[in-house]
Amino acid sequence: MGNKINPLGFRLGFTQNHYSLWFEEGDYSEDLREDERIYNCIENYVKYIKSSINSSYGGITRIEILKQTKLISVNIYIAFVDLFIDKKAPRKEEKMKELRKEVQKMLVQSMLNSVNRELVISIEKVDTPYREPKIIAEYIALQLKERVEIRKIMKKAIQLAEKANVEGVKIKIKGRLNGIERARKESAMKGRVPLQTLRAKIDYCYYAVQTVYGVLGIKIWIFV
Repeated sequence: MGNKINPLGFRLGFTQNHYSLWFEEGDYSEDLREDERIYNCIENYVKYIKSSINSSYGGITRIEILKQTKLISVNIYIAFVDLFIDKKAPRKEEKMKELRKEVQKMLVQSMLNSVNRELVISIEKVDTPYREPKIIAEYIALQLKERVEIRKIMKKAIQLAEKANVEGVKIKIKGRLNGIERARKESAMKGRVPLQTLRAKIDYCYYAVQTVYGVLGIKIWIFV
């Protein structure tokens, strides 16, 4: 039997870099849990902002964490910066302070050594959102919740990726599609997606969405 491998992990050291950079001599698992708490804290905070302004997208494409002896640096790559950055600078600073405060509070509650480190959070804008598989997945998830027809959703998602000048895109959705009794899968592909070529820059995302029919799994591969 064949085993499937994560396309991002498969290309580490070739076309992909680690999103979390730190060194730990002994308690590796504790640092790993700390990373997860930071990710979850930021994701939950963005969901809170999203709900307060009635936005459909979270827009975070990735979060990079760099840990040093006296510093934790967190870079948030976000497609729709309006969630954080307003035209008025004080508003932007207010949101940044609130985010920093939330992450720091989470670290204190976790009773980790990181509370003694300085926390630096920066936000980078992603210029072409629909080259990012997570943004495509969020779009598909939104359409699935609104019960749009599956083929129509995938066709539109591929068009959005094509407009972002990608080399190829592959979409796979699995679950009780359109409310049928048994789970099935639907897939669509446009262009080239060479999954077995290490030098090919492949971005990948798995996204689970809760619908009235149950949980649906969305997988996106983009050859950039």
